[in-house]
Parts: sequence; structure tokens; C-alpha cells
Amino acid sequence: MPDELAFVAPQYCTWVEMFYEPTQEKLLDYARSILRNGFPPGVIIIDDNWMQDYGTWDFDKHRFPDPAGMIDALHELGFKIMLWVCPYVSPDSIKFRQLRDLGLLMKHADGTPVLRRWWNGYSAVVDYTSTEGSAWFKQQLDRLIERYGVDGFKLDAGEPLLPDLTNDVAEDVAWSRPVRPMEDCECYARLGIGYALSELRMCWKLGGQPLIQRQRDKTHTWDATGLGGLIPNAIAQGLLGYAFNCPDMVGGGMDGDINSPDFRFDSELFIRYVQCSALFPVMQFSMAPWRVLTGDELSWCMDAVRIRTELGPLLFELANQAAKDGLPILRSLEFVFPHQGFHSVQDQFMVGESILVAPVLHKGQTTRTIQFPEGRWQGDDGSVVEGPIRVEVKAPLSRLPWFKKIQ
Repeated sequence: MPDELAFVAPQYCTWVEMFYEPTQEKLLDYARSILRNGFPPGVIIIDDNWMQDYGTWDFDKHRFPDPAGMIDALHELGFKIMLWVCPYVSPDSIKFRQLRDLGLLMKHADGTPVLRRWWNGYSAVVDYTSTEGSAWFKQQLDRLIERYGVDGFKLDAGEPLLPDLTNDVAEDVAWSRPVRPMEDCECYARLGIGYALSELRMCWKLGGQPLIQRQRDKTHTWDATGLGGLIPNAIAQGLLGYAFNCPDMVGGGMDGDINSPDFRFDSELFIRYVQCSALFPVMQFSMAPWRVLTGDELSWCMDAVRIRTELGPLLFELANQAAKDGLPILRSLEFVFPHQGFHSVQDQFMVGESILVAPVLHKGQTTRTIQFPEGRWQGDDGSVVEGPIRVEVKAPLSRLPWFKKIQ
């Protein structure tokens, strides 16, 4: 299973605060701001562009003059560190020429390297489907751990080479062995196995492995592409065997959305996002709450984080259970209370068998109807409800309604 810190405290990703310009100074300031604003230390993810180049997996010495010292300092503050990586190699780099000559890049049938289009342009691809290619990639990760004390990795990208819908043929790759389309994705995800902290957003047939499975990038919206999609996606992930799942960054982290010139921040949405994410197996901040919220709104965000801290031991206990028997941590009501009419409930969830969580998912809503299964349920407000019953509860912006089964 992943490291305990992933379950008992939030993650903090540098993406939204720094985009493609992380530096050692910014990172240390960010960590100190987390603590200064009363948030608990957790896992920090150093996102894209900390490295020298795609495929050259070492710190850029101009932006990170002392990476080992920086990571030591972050460890002393109580944080653990993950680095963003991807399978791509800049085609005009020395590393590209070295890997090409070693035969470790994906090739076309004519022997020329594949250049895959992705969100940052066109890059060659390490052939992680081959024993030699995957071994090279793992060596880069192991070296970062040994040299700098890194704790894990965010393995981004990894999309499979699927057929082009216009001509029904996959990208022309002369694989080193017979490879089915989705096996491409599986081979990349396997690179994360064996590390204390590994986060992926692409996986295949790796349920039950100690991998944090992040949902696909979400938008800063109330609909199913944003907040509205978190619970249904997490329920599906758990049923597929990915118990250690993460609902993407609080408030959304979709490239082209949160960094668009037309972006408009919605503080109500952000707070409801925090509340919905707070009791997921893993939660992740990127947009710094203390930068975008003030006063009562920031306090309400902190209240949700405190709920997670309070229930952190339970989440860790359920993570241990998931590691042994594969049971989801976040479960649908139907999973825990089968054949009682809860199969269509997609806006509530259970944490294990005893905690019912019913976040508000619609703008302007200050009450919500909760479906309670059989038993006695004590609410965060001290109320007690006898189920089975449907009850409308007050849910002002300051409240995440959650209930514990007491009988």
C-alpha cells in the first residue's frame, strides 16, 4: 500500500501555483506557507519542469541549485516529496540521441523513432513495453531517490496508442514484442510499482497494486467534468480495484481551464470541492486556499481539512484493509447496503461501512436530501437519525454533512 501520509494528510501539488516555473525558492516558500496558514504537512508533488529536459531526469541546477538540501529541509518540516515524470523524450536533446542509439525508443516499422503528439508538443517515447526500456526508466527513478531522497513519483501521461477513428489503425509502432493497445498503458503504469508513493492517471489491469489512481483532470465547474463527476468516478475506481483513489486537484486542475485568460474563480465551488474531497482516500490541493480564500471561507476550508485529520486513522485502517483484501475505501451505498434501493445514489458515499458522507454538489444549495440506510446515524452536528429514511438537512456553505453509524 502507499505511504501512510497519503491517507492522513492532504497532498499539495505545485501545478496551479507555479505551472511550468517551479523553483527551489518558490517550493520552500510554498511549504512554509502551508504550515503558516495552519494546514498539516503532507505530500508535496513537484510538477512539470523541475527537470533539465523531458527524458533528462535530473534537477535543473539554475532553478534548483541544491535539490538534496531542499528535500532534506522539506522532510524536516514534515513533508514527503513526489516528482512529476512522463515517458517522453525531447527529440532535440542529447538524451534522445543516446536512447535512439541504444534502441530504447519506440520505433516505426522503418526504424525511425516515433514522435508522439501530447499536450506539450511532440516527443519521442521510451519503449517501456520492452524489458530494456522499462529498466532504463526505473533506473532514472531509483537514482532520484538515492541521490536526492525523493519519496515517490507522479507518473503523468501514459495514454495507450488506440486506433485512429478516422482510419481504424493505431499509430504505426513496430513493437519489440506483440502488444495489445491497452497493454501499452499497463506497461507504463507498472513503472510506479515498488515506490512508497506513486500517482497515475492512466492504468489498466493494475487494481490491487499500491498505486494512487488520480481521476482524469477536472474543470473548475459544478457539472460532471468537475465537482459533479468526483463521486461517481471514485465509486467506479473502487469497484475496479483501485482503492487508493484521488479526485484530482481541489477546484480542478485542467490545463487550459484554470490557466485560461477567461478563468473565473468561484469560491463557493472551491469550498464545496474541498468538502467533497476531504474524505476521499486521497485528497490533493494545488490552488493554495490561503491565496484564493479569506475570512470565514478560508476557515470553512480548514474545517473540512480538520475532519480529514480527525478521520485519518480510519482512512489508514481502511487502506490497510484494501491492501489485504481489495475492498474499496470509498464505497457506494449499494455496495455496503445491497438490494435496498440505493443503486442510483451517486451524490453520497460511504467511507468503509460506518461513515456516510453527503456533500453539497450544486451551486447556491444550502440544504440537501440524504438517504439513510437502516441503523442509527449520528451527524457532525450532533443530530441522530433513524434509518431507513430520507431526510432534508441544513447544509450551509460552512458545513460538510457526514454521519457515523452508532448502532
